[in-house]
Amino acid sequence: MTNLLLFIIVLITSFVVVRIGAIAFQLTGLEWSLAKFQALSCFTGTGFTTREAELITGNKQRRRIASVLIVLGHAGLVMLIATFANSLVPQQSIIAKISEPILPFKVPDFLVVWVNLIVIAIVVYAIYRVFTHERIARKLTNFLRRKIIRKELFQRVSFEELFVATGGYGVSRVTVCPGSAVLDKTLAQAALRKLDITVLAIVRDKRTIANPSADIKILDGDELICFGKLGSIRDTICVAGT
Repeated sequence: MTNLLLFIIVLITSFVVVRIGAIAFQLTGLEWSLAKFQALSCFTGTGFTTREAELITGNKQRRRIASVLIVLGHAGLVMLIATFANSLVPQQSIIAKISEPILPFKVPDFLVVWVNLIVIAIVVYAIYRVFTHERIARKLTNFLRRKIIRKELFQRVSFEELFVATGGYGVSRVTVCPGSAVLDKTLAQAALRKLDITVLAIVRDKRTIANPSADIKILDGDELICFGKLGSIRDTICVAGT
């Protein structure tokens, strides 16, 4: 009984840790669906590709988040295996504890093991359904995000990676903030093309300016949709000018 309860606690904790990791990745600029995948990949140690690994290894905050998720994932896996195995021991099962004072005969061990497996399967499915339920997942995510932001565990960035290609290139959305090196400059003055950065569109006041001309000025609050080296985009647009 104790092992089954511990198994449930470890399983629930694992779901929560992965969700926290996804939120942390999102706060560093990853798109939400990609952030969830990366958090699950780090926690389980599966699913990485070279292209996606570049998103993690090229950013100090993300490396720290990934390291914590990997360590917790290995520890959680060991505990899940141990508690799962102990939960199948006939003497430690729920049915054995309940049947001993009631039934005049001993329940066969093979039947006890199968009942334990069914109980564990039902518990795992129920927990999965709860954590993947849209409304519950949204409320949990918002609650955890508020806690993380309030405690300032991670530095939020105004940089979101929408797509990543090989070699560190990709498409990103960058919010121009006060102090940005490109603020109040035209695209020509910002000379982003010389840095191998192409501005595909500017989102301003919920209006999208596609293929902006070189003489358009970059204003505070503009969202630039750029293609280029992701590190260069982050370092050029997100940092303060001199």
